[in-house]
Amino acid sequence: MTTTIDKKTLAAHVILTLHLAQRRGRAATVETVADELGVRKTDVREVVSLLHREGHVDGQRMRLTFTGFALAISLRGCRLRDLRSAPEASVRAA
Repeated sequence: MTTTIDKKTLAAHVILTLHLAQRRGRAATVETVADELGVRKTDVREVVSLLHREGHVDGQRMRLTFTGFALAISLRGCRLRDLRSAPEASVRAA
């Protein structure tokens, strides 16, 4: 059974992961974020590019911007969806 990754959910996880890295004074890379979240580097790269275009992440430095930081603060304590979910067809069949 294959799983899909919701890009909005991944974006929230990426924002929180980058926020945690910045709070700890660690450098984040696409590879470290992908490893920490257990997803493909391609998916992280795509989401970081989207967040960069929206102004929430500095994609070259892999750091949150001020608006990204504000989003991270607003997401703290929220229960985020799981990154991987079963496809709808499989859910309906079950």
